[in-house]
Amino acid sequence: MAITVPADRRFLRSHVHTPRRRRLRLRPIIKVARIVAVAAVLVGSGYWVARSFNDARWLRVQHIQVVGNLRVPATEIAVLVEGLRGESVLAVDLERWRSRLLASPWVSDATLHRRLPSTIEVEIRERSPFGMARIGKELYLVDAAGTIDEFGPRYADLNLPVIDGLVRDTSSPRPAIDRVRARAVERLMADLRPHPALAQRVSQILVNDPHDVHVILDGDSAVVRLGDTSFAERLQSYVDLQATLRQRVPAIDYVDLRFGERVYVGPTHAPAVSGKRVVPSGVREPAERH
Repeated sequence: MAITVPADRRFLRSHVHTPRRRRLRLRPIIKVARIVAVAAVLVGSGYWVARSFNDARWLRVQHIQVVGNLRVPATEIAVLVEGLRGESVLAVDLERWRSRLLASPWVSDATLHRRLPSTIEVEIRERSPFGMARIGKELYLVDAAGTIDEFGPRYADLNLPVIDGLVRDTSSPRPAIDRVRARAVERLMADLRPHPALAQRVSQILVNDPHDVHVILDGDSAVVRLGDTSFAERLQSYVDLQATLRQRVPAIDYVDLRFGERVYVGPTHAPAVSGKRVVPSGVREPAERH
């Protein structure tokens, strides 16, 4: 005879396995704790290793190599980076030392590179003067950014034109270069750069008006007015016409080339007739000088 036993609801599967499930919930926490502990050990070890590297004598700056300097004396650079030796190659603030190098009037830009284990390479880019500005009775090397240095014997090898008019007020205790006029001269020299033979003939530049640059060539007293564009083309046209113009007007005060194919010549001593200059045949009436 079969005996039926009533089911006891207390013996459910979930009740039987409850203790095991509690143990399983603890495992992720233990795993995270282990990961945190390992990470802490690694970070601490990394910090200790980094400190050891920074403090290592063989990683201290012992050598400074300078490249790119032509006009800036090596002694001047050594003064500017004084104190760099002995710093950690890995931790040294290169931007701070770059700022010190830019204090030199000749330095246009500077880049510092780490060369392990103990060398800093200093790459210098120097400013390029385009002329000697006459300020009062003194001459100064100058580029579009301003004066670089006072002209002296150590720059005697530079073949640069003398520039007048770069300073508005020469009587000022600290005369400043007019940047607009300086840029006009820079454009002139840049335009002449592909024509070195022509550029070498430029002896003087007058830039009182940045829209009308005046040039005097070596061995020639005539003032050549070039305007503010097509400098090389206009100056070359004067060179090509120079002999012909001298035959017609032996004493030339100025030549104005600002008006395309028209060339205006102003004689140095022209007799006055009815209030006008007498201009030889074939040469146009000179324009009024400003």
